[in-house]
Amino acid sequence: MSFANIVIQFLNGLAGTSSLFLVAAGLSIIFGVSRIVNFAHGSLYMLGIYVAYSLIEWFGRSSVLGFWGGVLLAAVIVGLIGVVIEVVVLRRIYRAPELFQLLATFALVLVIKDAALYIWGAEDLLGPRAPALRGAVEIFGNRFPQYDLVLIAIGPLVLGLLWLLLNRTRWGTLVRAATQDREMVGALGVNQAGLFTGVFFLGAFLAGLGGAVQIPREPAQLMLDITVISDAFVIVVVGGMGSIGGAFLAALVIAEIKAFCIGIGDVSVLGFDLSFSKLTLVVEFLVMAGVLVARPWGLLGKPQAAQRGAGTVEPLMHPLTGKFWLAVLAAVAVLAAMPLLGDSYWLVLMIDMAVFALFAVTLHVLMGPSGMVSFGHAAYFGLGSYGAALVLLKLHAPMTLSLVAAPVVGGLGALLFGWFCVRLSGVYLAMLTLAFAQIAWSVIFQWDAFTGGSNGLIGLWPSEWLKDRTVYYFFATALCTGAILVLWRIVHAPFGYVLRAGRDSTLRADAIGINVRRFQWYGFALAGAFAGLAGGIFAFSKGSISPEQLSVSRSVDGLVMVLLGGVQTLTGPVVGAAAFTWLQDMIARNTEYWRAVLGCTILVIVIAFPQGIAGFLKEMAIRVGLRREGTS
Repeated sequence: MSFANIVIQFLNGLAGTSSLFLVAAGLSIIFGVSRIVNFAHGSLYMLGIYVAYSLIEWFGRSSVLGFWGGVLLAAVIVGLIGVVIEVVVLRRIYRAPELFQLLATFALVLVIKDAALYIWGAEDLLGPRAPALRGAVEIFGNRFPQYDLVLIAIGPLVLGLLWLLLNRTRWGTLVRAATQDREMVGALGVNQAGLFTGVFFLGAFLAGLGGAVQIPREPAQLMLDITVISDAFVIVVVGGMGSIGGAFLAALVIAEIKAFCIGIGDVSVLGFDLSFSKLTLVVEFLVMAGVLVARPWGLLGKPQAAQRGAGTVEPLMHPLTGKFWLAVLAAVAVLAAMPLLGDSYWLVLMIDMAVFALFAVTLHVLMGPSGMVSFGHAAYFGLGSYGAALVLLKLHAPMTLSLVAAPVVGGLGALLFGWFCVRLSGVYLAMLTLAFAQIAWSVIFQWDAFTGGSNGLIGLWPSEWLKDRTVYYFFATALCTGAILVLWRIVHAPFGYVLRAGRDSTLRADAIGINVRRFQWYGFALAGAFAGLAGGIFAFSKGSISPEQLSVSRSVDGLVMVLLGGVQTLTGPVVGAAAFTWLQDMIARNTEYWRAVLGCTILVIVIAFPQGIAGFLKEMAIRVGLRREGTS
């Protein structure tokens, strides 16, 4: 690469830094004060592009004032949408567990996506080029867009303005104080509601601005929300949670690495062809994994102090009683009768429910007894799917033997990734699991010769004796039910008590001789192995697999299932998986805007039953029992 090309790629990286920094800075500010991991932040970025497109069309494409007025007004409108979200939804659940707040923001993603689909349609919308900045300047013989030079200046300008706002104003002082100790800020008489609303406006404004300034560079389209929120999470975590300067540094590092990967392209080293351009799909996750392993609190972040109430112990899990096993037998009887009650379509849906119930239970083992939140649990589900498929197709092994490979491959993947992950906690742990999942997804997505690449693998049909849909239904539900019962038994075994001891009080567990990290690692591998089994059953049910099985959206589905049912109950993940799968199927078959309906349903459940569906039913059963005792 020549010196001129190096300069151009460096400038391309600087231009990419600005947009990444704007959306990440807003996310960092919101998390720092509210402690909410806002999944909807990428949706606000997406709205910024869509609203800017409409406003610029209305003001006129050829007007300089119309273009920049549309960009700024779009950011303000998105900021006001952020205020509505905070006041109408999030303010009602500030006292709910943090994970249920995450579930609420995911529901908002679904609602906002379908709102954008209804208003702007499904087609990509190409915005205008910026008036008076449509040309290019010559730099060392290469032409570089004038608009990108403006973008290079926007990032540092916003960084300076944020520094002045947060360090030279009373409001900024309160924001920084709330980031350190929001309970103390409230005790001093500060209006927390007003402060939180102002923070959400600022964070949403920055996200909207980050999207709006990209209108000449990329089209407005409905997939931006998930793509951008992944990038924003990476930058915030790499830079350090709550550090604005860290967010800018991380955005700069990642944008420059991406730019140079594109600039280098395909090269041959020692006879091996290397494609650096393909690394752009995963390079930020490689950077995040490396930073978190070496410096768990990010480049410019600080180790997080324990929050008041953070060490609250969850309610005790009581031994499995006779009533519990009677309920299990009743559920098994219903499953056995399903072929008599429904057609083949219902059998397919019930297989999906069983598979995702097992998948959700494996995630619950991490989130509940182990206290480890994973944003990348679909990696082990997908690795299990591909492990079974590759043994079947490449080694020509029988289906039953191939299915054995599913938990083995899933468990080995979890054993490898978990060795690094259990060294972290909280959001940093969750983000490292996401990084490893994206790395695994990228390898499978791009390894065309072995995994089929983006096309996936087909021809994964069960053995001859399982080809009948009813027989496979009994086979799949029996395996999933048995695996769930084994996991429930493990949770109530000494191994499960050790996991809960490490979750509730790491220092006390260490003091009595428990190697908490080692047992968490074992728990990680156990959950990964059973998730791999679920993936293998799913693959033979569908007859094909694709990289989607390892995607962020699949991991988020698992989180939604666990939280929807209730993380503090054993049956919660099963109830949540069944409810989510059924709702998704029923709504999708009846309306084009199924995401919005599903999102609104989840919001109602989160606000009305913050303990989850199973948690609410358990609480009602306890109340009924107490009333009966009182009247007897």
